[in-house]
Amino acid sequence: MKDLELFLHHNHTNRSNTTSSRRNKAMSCTKASIANSIHRQLEFPKEKCVRLVESLLEIIKRTLENGEDVLITGFGKFCVKDKRNRRGRNPQTGEDLMLGRKRVVTFRCSGGLRKKVDRL
Repeated sequence: MKDLELFLHHNHTNRSNTTSSRRNKAMSCTKASIANSIHRQLEFPKEKCVRLVESLLEIIKRTLENGEDVLITGFGKFCVKDKRNRRGRNPQTGEDLMLGRKRVVTFRCSGGLRKKVDRL
């Protein structure tokens, strides 16, 4: 977990934003940037790092598709929730509609992560 914290801190503090409109916003953390950070920190071959990130995300996706939650201690929990039928409205016509059931994924961050994110 400490390595992930170092990666996230290093990845977001060493970036320089070139456009003034994005100057105060953090850049997105992408699969490529995660793979590059693993490559730099662990000195694994770059192709292996890309496969590692892809494999990890595939495992998470497959688990969620099967309706199971994913708990990453110290990070958070991805939960699969079933939504019931509900009323809706077509914004263009104002017509009332009945929206069907669906499954959604929610994320709840851990207390430790929440404290770190809340720091100003």
